[in-house]
Order: sequence, then structure tokens, then C-alpha cells
Amino acid sequence: MNFWDTITGSDLTRECQAFEARAAVLPADHRAAWEEIKNHLFPYGDFSGRNLMPILEGALGLLEETASDGQRIREVLGDDVKGFCAALAGGEGARSCRDRWREQLNRNVARKLAQLGG
Repeated sequence: MNFWDTITGSDLTRECQAFEARAAVLPADHRAAWEEIKNHLFPYGDFSGRNLMPILEGALGLLEETASDGQRIREVLGDDVKGFCAALAGGEGARSCRDRWREQLNRNVARKLAQLGG
């Protein structure tokens, strides 16, 4: 990956297009699960979403394998797709964008209060 691709994010665009092309050949229930997985993983992404690419690659690979084995999607993911995605992102305690923003805001407020008090 060259510098220009990194700055513009065109490498991510190509990767996402490749994911969507792979997902397009999945059975309907697997495609629906793919959409759910993307939606539930989005809050765990960093600013660019680059950190999610390996996770999405693994999730799509899982969907492809299970589709080729003829398994139904609920046999694989269960009923809690959101929990499955949280586990993929690093467990139930995985930090989302909201958690990171809250921590940053708390640090900024604490710093300002310290400046006012001392």
C-alpha cells in the first residue's frame, strides 16, 4: 500500500468493493447476516475503519464457509448477532467510538478543572 492510497482511503474502497462482490454470491440469509454484521461492527471502528478490515475479512470468510457447507445462518451465529459482533471486536468490554469519545471528554474536563483549581 502506498502513501496516496493510505491518505485517500482508496485501498479501503477497493477492499470494501471486494467484500461486497464476495457477499453478493452468498445465499439470501447469509447476505442478510453480512449486512447485520457490518452494521453491528461499525461502532467498533476507528476513524478510518481500517481496524475493522481483518475482522470483516474473517466474518465474511466464516459466512462463505458455512454457506458452502450448507449450514443455516442461525446455526452459525445464533440469535444474538450483536453479541457475536462484540465478541469479534474483542469481547463484551470492547470499546466503541462512544466509549472512546466519552473517555476523551472526561480527560478534557478533568484537565480543565485541574487548571481552574490549581
